[in-house]
Amino acid sequence: MTVEVERSYQIEAPIEEVWELLADSAVRASALGVVDHFDQQGEVTVWYLKLPLPLLRQTVSVRTWDVDRDPPRYVRFVGESKIMDVVGEHALSMDGDITTITNRFRVDGKLPGVEGFFERNIDREIERLRRHVIDQLSKTGSV
Repeated sequence: MTVEVERSYQIEAPIEEVWELLADSAVRASALGVVDHFDQQGEVTVWYLKLPLPLLRQTVSVRTWDVDRDPPRYVRFVGESKIMDVVGEHALSMDGDITTITNRFRVDGKLPGVEGFFERNIDREIERLRRHVIDQLSKTGSV
């Protein structure tokens, strides 16, 4: 089964500075609550997920990498694991001092419950990502 979602939010900061964060796979990984830890292996970032699913009693590794970039407007990444495949996109646009970020995610579950967990938690995870970006920007004085 496949689940697709799209969510947008706005941040009052220059598009180039928002891009620097969202285009960084380590920033994306560190913002997500389900990522226990991650490793950079060249162009690949391995996310180690802890998902509270009845059939899953271990941390799952998801190998992720960027497949398309158009700085500072767009990044698409893919992830592969034993329990799911994911495609994520961050599209950025700017109007005045406001950067709009549109997030799109598609999850193809290979284990029962993965899609439901994703659907139930996507808004919380996107909010975590938004707050993380704002926190990082506030450290540089951008917001």
